[in-house]
Amino acid sequence: MMASRSCGNFFDLASEELLNVPQTPRSLPRVMTLPGILPDGNGNSDAESDTTSSVCRERKIIVANMLPLHAQKDNGTGNWSFSLDEDSILLQLKDGFTHDTEVVYVGSLKVDIEAKEQEEVAQKLLDDFNCVPTFLPQDIQKKFYHGFCKQQLWPLFHYMLPMCPDHGDRFDRQLWQAYVSANKSFADKVMEVVNPEDDFIWIHDYHLMVLPTFLRKRYNRIKLGFFLHSPFPSSEIYRTLPVRDEILKGLLNSDLIGFHTFDYARHFLSCCGRMLGLDYESKRGHIGLDYFGRTVYIKILPVGIHMGRLESVLNLPSTCNKVKEIREQFKDKKLILGVDDMDIFKGISLKLLAFEQLLQQHREFQGKLVLIQIVNPARSSGKDVQEAKKETYSTVKRINEVFGYPGYTPVILIDRHSSRSEKSAYYAMAECCIVNAVRDGMNLVPYKYLVCRQGSSSMDEAMGMKKDSPRTSMLVVSEFVGCSPSLSGAIRVNPWDIDAVAEAMNMAVTIPDAEKQLRHQKHYRYVSTHDIAYWARSFMQDLQRACKDHYDKRCWGIGLGLSFRVISLSPSFRKLSVDHIVSAYKRTSRRAIFLDYDGTVVPQSSMISSPTPDVVTVLDALCNDPNNTVFIVSGRSRASLSDWLAPCEKLGLAAEHGYFIRSSTTSDWEALTTDLDWKKIVEPIMKLYTEATDGSYMEIKESALVWHHQDADSDFGSCQAKELLVHLENVLANEPVVVRRGQHIVEVKPQGVTKGLVAEKVISMMVNDGKAPNFVMCIGDDRSDEDMFESILSTVSNPTLPVAPEIFACTVGQKPSKAKYYLDDTTDVVKLLRGLANSSNPKPRLRSARFQVEFDNGFL
Repeated sequence: MMASRSCGNFFDLASEELLNVPQTPRSLPRVMTLPGILPDGNGNSDAESDTTSSVCRERKIIVANMLPLHAQKDNGTGNWSFSLDEDSILLQLKDGFTHDTEVVYVGSLKVDIEAKEQEEVAQKLLDDFNCVPTFLPQDIQKKFYHGFCKQQLWPLFHYMLPMCPDHGDRFDRQLWQAYVSANKSFADKVMEVVNPEDDFIWIHDYHLMVLPTFLRKRYNRIKLGFFLHSPFPSSEIYRTLPVRDEILKGLLNSDLIGFHTFDYARHFLSCCGRMLGLDYESKRGHIGLDYFGRTVYIKILPVGIHMGRLESVLNLPSTCNKVKEIREQFKDKKLILGVDDMDIFKGISLKLLAFEQLLQQHREFQGKLVLIQIVNPARSSGKDVQEAKKETYSTVKRINEVFGYPGYTPVILIDRHSSRSEKSAYYAMAECCIVNAVRDGMNLVPYKYLVCRQGSSSMDEAMGMKKDSPRTSMLVVSEFVGCSPSLSGAIRVNPWDIDAVAEAMNMAVTIPDAEKQLRHQKHYRYVSTHDIAYWARSFMQDLQRACKDHYDKRCWGIGLGLSFRVISLSPSFRKLSVDHIVSAYKRTSRRAIFLDYDGTVVPQSSMISSPTPDVVTVLDALCNDPNNTVFIVSGRSRASLSDWLAPCEKLGLAAEHGYFIRSSTTSDWEALTTDLDWKKIVEPIMKLYTEATDGSYMEIKESALVWHHQDADSDFGSCQAKELLVHLENVLANEPVVVRRGQHIVEVKPQGVTKGLVAEKVISMMVNDGKAPNFVMCIGDDRSDEDMFESILSTVSNPTLPVAPEIFACTVGQKPSKAKYYLDDTTDVVKLLRGLANSSNPKPRLRSARFQVEFDNGFL
């Protein structure tokens, strides 16, 4: 399969010429060590550094698009001054780490630094703040952030598709190339500071979703976590992205991927299943995806707030003064508060329409209820933002003209920079807070509101409340906001339903105080215990657990560009060398050879199921060696196998996983004598599920019934398969059958029918004939073949064998298996069989095979 366009020119767009970024100052403690494991010889091992470090202090590297810094340039001297951004969650999450943890930040600055100043600024940021700046060229920065991130990823992740030119920007490959280049630049900076053996790297948000691929490619065992702060869309939306696979594979190069809600995680897992064919399972309460032998864990935990930071603001004199001012200004009035960014997804206009309807339907609120809408500065200045702003202003004007009068303004719109003190004062005074976004990642406004409503001693005095007065709060929260699931006492609304939102606001201000107190207590208990320190500590603990087995397996990287991934398998698992097995083949004289059919001697994806003439010739040559006993062990029917392999007269066949078996074309088929009356029960049930599941079909074998759903919708097919499995297990509880679920199948077959039983029977037959095997080879590619591997491996300890045979259990494809060896594909299998056939006695007359050289984009 050819490499996709998005990664075909990958190395060009990540080249030094495109990314002429200055190096981090050499005084930076660059500590890299070689992980203690021997290179495996089959791929890339973790690279060795030119320096080592004796530093044993625990270190976390936090990577985000922007550093948690403020920057200001003195126009007089031209010097830069920097300060920490105390409101940044990247800075606040340090509270979740131990005091002796060193935290290094990698990211960009919010200002442009001239090239001649960059080295000096980088050194200053490193010395003063432990920050490593990533200076992107202005052109790359613009296309990366304002282009791909804000014009394509951000709208898509908020469910906005570019259906027409006026509704979002269409995919632009130049912007994608800039995104990849920027991620490569971030990776270079991380590589300069990381100690891959000890450090933990935590990447934040959608700006850096392919960064894990670059880092994993450089250090196969790097300890890497990723947290997405935005929503993750459903598969129906996400699949429209032309580079969907590259981004999914980028995220899967992490060890732990975090989401705010289960919905976001579920969408991601669905995309992995539908687009990459990956299954997930819950392992002791933790969701894990098996990805080429690595387990990628999924973390679901919403971010919290910094309690201390908020509480300190509440005690500021400026906050208390603002509270007194608000209290006086809105005397005898109830306040509903909204605090939102100015963008099309925050639902400000919908909120205003609902408030307008509330005043129309409940005239008793006119003159007594005020909506305070604080608008944070817009993060972009696109056409959509300008239209949203225009609509907001016109709606506010209309409401105030219709319902307002001297001394009463129903809606107060604060569209300017608001200080923390001012916002905290409004939070504290508001009877209700409403978050009405149509789609949002997390949104911490409700959390901040709850803490401010809890108050402080200074705040109580400013509000004229007694110290032990009961606290109340009411929240109206959109069900499409990430914080909604954690606020079970909030009034959840569909922001598009104006009537429902209006009624929710009515309920919020009229509900009895006793219930307000109970809701507040429940929410405040959660918010105060699940703060940002708890979030960071919990994420890092899960990351440490996800990485604990890194050095128990052999790792090597495969794949070009953004298709790169790491294979992680048992240390004893290695590729089966033709020379190695031929050597064993030549020095043995009683050989048992077991071969699967589909996916082993014939490609699984092939439309033509019959073997090629080359395969038939090689099998016939192996069978004609009197020292060989060769069996094809397949789930196929005996009729198909007999027809396809008829030229191989001495080839043994085991059809339908061993229910039917014969040793050659001249011998009769033997069948297990079992009762098959259960088929009358199973067939109508499977037929029912086939009719109810579009794309599924039923396969009727002589000894088994199989329900296939590979062509059905992946989610629905999987759901139906689970239901069918339970259904059949219940009705067949007293029947001598096995009901099992495989890859896109549900199969019912007689008990005791396995490929492993075939191997045991053949080896036992050889022992009884005085020809106990001293060479056993078994090759297969799927789960059913694992029974054969297990069976032949157990023969080593079989007391009936005079000498333990040389055993070669080999799976096709690099994946976790009971086999000790692997071959890459069917081409490798046929090549190996040809090597054995050429070593046979008598020498076979083999036609020269024509091999087509293919380069899979999954291999370097």
